[in-house]
Amino acid sequence: MTTFTRYLSEDNKASLTAYLLDRSPELPHMAVRPAVLVIPGGSYRMCSDREAEPIAVRFASEGYHTFVLRYRVAGCAAEYGFDQPFADACKALSLIRENSDEWGIDPNRIAAIGFSAGGHLCSALGTLSEEKPNALILAYPCILDDLGDVLSCEVPATDKLVTADTPPSFIFAAADDATVPVKNSLAFASACAANGVDFELHVFRNGGHGFSLATDSTCTKVVEPLAAQWAGLCTDWLKRIF
Repeated sequence: MTTFTRYLSEDNKASLTAYLLDRSPELPHMAVRPAVLVIPGGSYRMCSDREAEPIAVRFASEGYHTFVLRYRVAGCAAEYGFDQPFADACKALSLIRENSDEWGIDPNRIAAIGFSAGGHLCSALGTLSEEKPNALILAYPCILDDLGDVLSCEVPATDKLVTADTPPSFIFAAADDATVPVKNSLAFASACAANGVDFELHVFRNGGHGFSLATDSTCTKVVEPLAAQWAGLCTDWLKRIF
């Protein structure tokens, strides 16, 4: 595996870290691979480590080139606002597509996965941006306009921005999430249904908020084995979509 980091902003506060799987003569059919752009959560105040490299490694184990976006945060309301993280996400996706030949990526098979606030940014990438991923994966996303104090800055409610051009979406959350209620995921799924967008929705009974892979290495609370099933369900879905 080859890893490297590219900075996306002049202040070096936004970056894209690549995890590129090695080419092998034993895998001639994998000379060109699909890719996953990972967008961690953190209330637009930080980028969670638990939702960054562990997610990239999990998808890499399934044969995907992966990329972790560290977008600009830390005082989003006063310093940046939503426009800067959104610009970072758009630039990251463009950079991946622009270098798809060199990096061995199929530019028509790029998924983006976002967690919580990162789920909002991911959904914005699939609804607001001109250049969209080919699939969205929204993990307990925070997307409604009654977000209260969950996020550090005012953001658009992306369930209201879904159109027929929104990419196919895989959405998962926990019913007992007290931080970002499951109605956020349900609203995005309903918007997909209303606009004819291919989607799959999984609501696990337990898991709370921020369970990442729901494994001992990524979960700060009680591990919920059923919630951990999302990763396998998601990669199965991606194989069908791609």
